[in-house]
Amino acid sequence: MVNRLILVLGDQLSHALSALRDGDRSGDLVVMAEVADEAAYVPHHPAKIALVLSAMRHFAEELRADGWQVAYTRFDDPGAATSIVGELLRRGQDHATDKIIVTRPGEWRLIEALEDAPLTVTMLPDDRFICPTEVFDQWAEGRKTLRMEYFYREMRRRTGLLMEDGTPAGGKWNFDHDNRKPAAADMLRPGPKRFVPDAVTEEVLDLVEARFGGNFGRLRPFCLAVTRSEALDALNHFSTNLLAGFGDYQDAMLNDDRFLHHSVLSPYLNIGLLEPMEVCERVEHEWRAGNVPINAAEGFIRQIIGWREYMRGIYFREGPGYTRRNALGHRRDLPAMYWGAETGMACMRSAIAQTREEAYAHHIQRLMVTGNFALLAGVDPHQVHQWYLSVYADAFEWVEAPNTVGMSQFADGGIIASKPYVSSGNYIDRMSNYCGSCAYSVKEKTGERACPFNLLYWDFMDRHRDRFEANPRMAQMYRGWDRMSSQKRAAVREGAGRILARLDADEPV
Repeated sequence: MVNRLILVLGDQLSHALSALRDGDRSGDLVVMAEVADEAAYVPHHPAKIALVLSAMRHFAEELRADGWQVAYTRFDDPGAATSIVGELLRRGQDHATDKIIVTRPGEWRLIEALEDAPLTVTMLPDDRFICPTEVFDQWAEGRKTLRMEYFYREMRRRTGLLMEDGTPAGGKWNFDHDNRKPAAADMLRPGPKRFVPDAVTEEVLDLVEARFGGNFGRLRPFCLAVTRSEALDALNHFSTNLLAGFGDYQDAMLNDDRFLHHSVLSPYLNIGLLEPMEVCERVEHEWRAGNVPINAAEGFIRQIIGWREYMRGIYFREGPGYTRRNALGHRRDLPAMYWGAETGMACMRSAIAQTREEAYAHHIQRLMVTGNFALLAGVDPHQVHQWYLSVYADAFEWVEAPNTVGMSQFADGGIIASKPYVSSGNYIDRMSNYCGSCAYSVKEKTGERACPFNLLYWDFMDRHRDRFEANPRMAQMYRGWDRMSSQKRAAVREGAGRILARLDADEPV
């Protein structure tokens, strides 16, 4: 006899999940399902699909070993439904119950689907996060601007992380000024922890290769963690071997070093294999033990209790229409180079090749290379959002959409960012070694060989002058534009027009 169904989604693989805590092993049935709708609502990277499916299968076995009854549906099971709601209806009919317990999903489309289902659904808060959505709303209420820095300070106070007698450790809240160093090549720098697939994962890889092998992205070699034990190993490896240099070089980019000092823990945090506080506490421990400098510990902790929690708060506060925001009226189609087509731009080529092969790129590659180009070129932000949601193993809408729509594309009109994150090629040249192998010259501002970022940057500033001229953080840039000769401004407009025309004609840039 089954009293209720407990739905566990593919990004909720935590034994402390609120739906499981509320459940009863003797009378409730855990439902987990691999369904076509979840695998294909965007063309997910094959490695992302494999990560989620393998982690789900391993988690289901852990639940069974812990005494739970589990009904697990695989893609190729006879009679399997194509949607989560369809699977709940099927299992409910089999077990004569319409009562569902679920921890609130992280995407509005699933929340709405469950709310509209002909079932009795009890939706519990997702308390795996540090800041409940109602607490975020209380913080945001009445504020003219919702700047992450001030939210982050509240989170430091709330958690006590890196605090000493009520004040920030080291005398400052933020050490970001120390975290902008370019990196030199280092053949001895260890990469993130990699794992050998077991039999369960190999079976999943075969399935994904057969069903989703045509999606953008390389599936093998597959080396991601798929269990909590492996994810903890990855955390230990990062904390011991890479964290010390994370602060200094977190914004750096190198052609031949795709990971630098980055943890690559976000996929495991975002599917539930790691808890945010345990990660932050481990990082804080390394600092207090004298193993890492404070700028490394603070910079990393800020990414989790600051940006990660802040983005989730924005996503749920702004509602399901957020992903369609387009404050700048950008309508251009996403260029083919984002899906691997030819480009002469070394930075774009490198970031996109890395994305294809690793299902990963770090935050500066996403923000200041691929995101920067899309914004400067006037690409439709919804298409940019769908691309990021598709190609990264850590991309789930609650965190990806605000980062893309708000921070990267300024499509929310300034809720997240006080100004657009745009730059010329100079920033990329300063923070990377990309420009040395480029078909364009970052030093040239006009002409056929001028870096497209240089031309598109000023073109963006010019065409959006009415919106941004009064922004105090952008006034200096407009003074620089105005100091240019009329001939140079005309050459910039002509060069930018040439690049945009190539994009519109689906020609390589």
